[in-house]
Amino acid sequence: MRQAAAPRHAVILAGGAGERFWPASRAARPKPLLRVAGGASLLAATLARARRFAGEGRTWLVCGREHAAAMRSESGLPASRVLVEPERRNTAPAVAWAARHIAARDPGAVLAVLAADHRIDDARAFQAALAKAAAAAVSRGVLVTLGVRPTRPETGYGYIRIGEKVGSPHAGLHRVRRFVEKPAEARARRYVRSGAYLWNAGIFVWTARAILEEIEAHAPELAAATAPLGARSPRGTALARAYRQAPPLSIDHAVLERSRRVWCLPVSFGWSDVGTWRSLAEALGARGGRSAVVAGEVVSVDAPGNLVWGGERLVALLGVEGLAVVDAGDALLVARLDRSDELRRVVAEVRGRGHRDLV
Repeated sequence: MRQAAAPRHAVILAGGAGERFWPASRAARPKPLLRVAGGASLLAATLARARRFAGEGRTWLVCGREHAAAMRSESGLPASRVLVEPERRNTAPAVAWAARHIAARDPGAVLAVLAADHRIDDARAFQAALAKAAAAAVSRGVLVTLGVRPTRPETGYGYIRIGEKVGSPHAGLHRVRRFVEKPAEARARRYVRSGAYLWNAGIFVWTARAILEEIEAHAPELAAATAPLGARSPRGTALARAYRQAPPLSIDHAVLERSRRVWCLPVSFGWSDVGTWRSLAEALGARGGRSAVVAGEVVSVDAPGNLVWGGERLVALLGVEGLAVVDAGDALLVARLDRSDELRRVVAEVRGRGHRDLV
């Protein structure tokens, strides 16, 4: 008799601060709620992709309490499927809580873990990749990460060094040899030339059982702290205690870099984590003689390769190149795109000057 398919769930992580997307992203208006291309917010676009994989009733959102009301409103999800973290502790506690919560209700679940603020051009190819990853995760009990084939020597992303091919019946997947932190430019160029390194997209597929087993094996403190976060959906002091005890680790550092059960599926669809103004500019094709305008009216004269996010005022550019110009009404950013990953320094300075309303 044919085995029943594992129930699919999608977990969307929306706990980041998005400081490198300032001044459009603020504490009160986090990056997933921004409309960076087209009419839908990044979160809405992610939800649409998640529902295609898991369906309406098995899509979950993990977010911080400071954004919970806005996230619920934008997502339209019922409160029972929005897991509100009491404090930021990176992605490992969020993944552990979601996995325990779902496993208590649906023990055979396979989970796609998605970031709320990614931009993906080809939804059909993305769904095919998730389905292929899910088949491997269920049949082999592995942790699958999607690796994006690099299109440039990007220094703002981590990389995955892929190993040997897995082979039939999971053709196209590779074992992971190692994870690499964000490299310097010369090393990034070598990675791209080699063809053996992929961008670490932070998109994962695994069964709830497998990820909880690997958390137990490689991050026992995290496993112990989150053990109570199962069937009863703890609130108040129990949830706060669990998060205080959980080590503030990314799921990459806590588990994936240590586990021997990690496979990678290389993908080639257009992807950006929209982590910086530079990455958004690249995603929107602002290169060479072409600029990109997210919003507002822009006059550009001899001003190639810029990214402009205007507001109510006209923005005019003359003789400048490679800039991010972002008018948020109460704050104006003008920055070189190739230094936009340093924006946390600006945010810290603005905060230090007492302008907490602007961050």
